[in-house]
Amino acid sequence: MQSYTKHYIDGAWVGSEGGRRHEVINPATEQPCTEITLGTAADVDRAVAAARRTFESFSQTSVEDRVKLLEAILAEYKNRADDLAKAIATEMGCPMAVSKTAQVGTGIGHLMAAIKALKDFEFEEQVGSSIIVHEPIGVVALITPWNWPMNQIMAKVAPALAAGNTMILKPSEEAPASAAIFAEVMDAAGVPKGVFNLVQGDGPGVGTALAQHPGIDMVSFTGSTRAGIQVAKNAADTVKRVHQELGGKSPNLILEGADLSKAVPAGLMSVLVNSGQSCIAPARMLVHKSQVDEAVAIAKQMMQGTQTGDPMEEGRHIGPVVNQAQWEKIQGLIRKGMDEGATLEVGGPDRPDGVEQGFYVRPTLFSGVTNDMTIAREEIFGPVVTIIAYEDEDDGVRIANDTNYGLSAVVFGDPEQAKKVAGRLRAGMVYINGGNPDPNVPFGGYKQSGNGREYGKFGLAEFMEVKSLVNAAA
Repeated sequence: MQSYTKHYIDGAWVGSEGGRRHEVINPATEQPCTEITLGTAADVDRAVAAARRTFESFSQTSVEDRVKLLEAILAEYKNRADDLAKAIATEMGCPMAVSKTAQVGTGIGHLMAAIKALKDFEFEEQVGSSIIVHEPIGVVALITPWNWPMNQIMAKVAPALAAGNTMILKPSEEAPASAAIFAEVMDAAGVPKGVFNLVQGDGPGVGTALAQHPGIDMVSFTGSTRAGIQVAKNAADTVKRVHQELGGKSPNLILEGADLSKAVPAGLMSVLVNSGQSCIAPARMLVHKSQVDEAVAIAKQMMQGTQTGDPMEEGRHIGPVVNQAQWEKIQGLIRKGMDEGATLEVGGPDRPDGVEQGFYVRPTLFSGVTNDMTIAREEIFGPVVTIIAYEDEDDGVRIANDTNYGLSAVVFGDPEQAKKVAGRLRAGMVYINGGNPDPNVPFGGYKQSGNGREYGKFGLAEFMEVKSLVNAAA
């Protein structure tokens, strides 16, 4: 079992003040794999004090110095890539083939994007006789999820540091080892003490203490919409900036006449790649009524051919979902879909045949789904896809937008027509004929999918204040 029972505060590994031991369960074996200490408000106080003490000096460092620091972090991060991948595969079940590439690789992408953004960013501009300057916001709290651990950690840490802030990271208690290894990376890279602090813990304990703390100037949160609402409420009394990337229920709108041999597998792969545990997974597949039967046949074949397996083994299989609570939630939603009249094409409740342990979910496909069904409304966060028929383009757009969320969407079809349709979709990101997130372009959503943006220069700007120096250029 991996043991990370200390927090990283003010450049040192320190014991908790009143924390309690917590075991992380390997979702493939259902056995403990990591132990940490869930922190307390006293641990948060200590971390905030270190970050506040360091902010005055670190905020005045030059762009060149921060670029060099980010480059040193990048080098150390690459040195620990295998360790990070193993920790992610062990704790949240993502197969090694994906952990080594997409999971760890996104961290590299965000560091490189932050370096480029920092080098290119215009920190000052003149407006008439005044000068407008961008300054670091202060001490920031970073609260990250378990499903893409290094992606979300680096999408926050890199721009926060690039902007000149100091920070406290609280990763998910479901996937804490990669965050602890990352703290070792930061230490080895020579990050000044107090700039980066790690306090392990859960949401009700450390998360609440960070959101409510008067010494925190900004909280950046990624997670469920339910938890995001609570973060915002906890932060309200101190009027700190709240920056959030929350849930999604993304549509994959396949336009009439689109090549289904490309559109259907690409959409399914975006859901299956992390066992459905991605906020942008396009799990609602919208197909013109004239092509539904063909789409179902293609999707059914692909889902039937998708295998589940040990995340520590190489291969093209998908792994388990993160924990028992998530597994049970998915089982309940699959049964709800069946009860509400959707047609189960592939998969269904319970573990895959022959699997006796582990939180494995059968790759599941429903057809005959209407957008008022529970499986079309709620974020399932598992390898479950729903096929919904639409009448015409206007109906397809209406269904795509008929959700409380607005994180992302996919449109497949003629490129020019797809661009026109993309402009009608209420989502922060629209992928034209597929594609992957780009660490240089803004990531974030509309409606209950959050506020603010991450990635590249857009993420960098989120971690800064704007100040007017009136008549400074007179």
